[in-house]
Amino acid sequence: MTTAELLLHPIRLRIVQALLGERMLTTADLRAELPDVPPATLYRQVAALVEGELLEVAAERKVRGTFERTYRLRTASPHVSADEAAGMSTEEHRQAFMTFVASLLADFDRYLTRDDVDLGRDGVGYRKAALYLSDEEFQDFLRDLRAVITSRLANQPAPGRTRRLLSTIVMPD
Repeated sequence: MTTAELLLHPIRLRIVQALLGERMLTTADLRAELPDVPPATLYRQVAALVEGELLEVAAERKVRGTFERTYRLRTASPHVSADEAAGMSTEEHRQAFMTFVASLLADFDRYLTRDDVDLGRDGVGYRKAALYLSDEEFQDFLRDLRAVITSRLANQPAPGRTRRLLSTIVMPD
């Protein structure tokens, strides 16, 4: 199964998103983060991600006669390669985008159901801006944006740090 096929599934995408930021989680941790996903489905989708080599077992420990595995992403940010994207049909791209948007809605809904929601304090925002850029200016913009984001991806969890999700969509108008 290609990375695109693995990530097109909404539950698998949510599992991958839960592990972003070099997080390591057990299936029990994942169940707590994805309480709406039936356990059997969660286990099946974790197994598919391990088989597809997007997840790996970071640790194992024996718990009451069975093994509890801790999982992590094999790469910092799994994504569909340019070659895979080029090979996808229009309908597959539409499905991938719908899966992405559905995951955004699920993330936002989970945030809104918290007891301590304060959009201003939490820096929550969603905006749309139109930029007029030549192809060269656009490549410069992407390079600059990548540099800003990459410099912060190495940050580890620490007191005072909040895990924040940043999602981007770029397309011509």
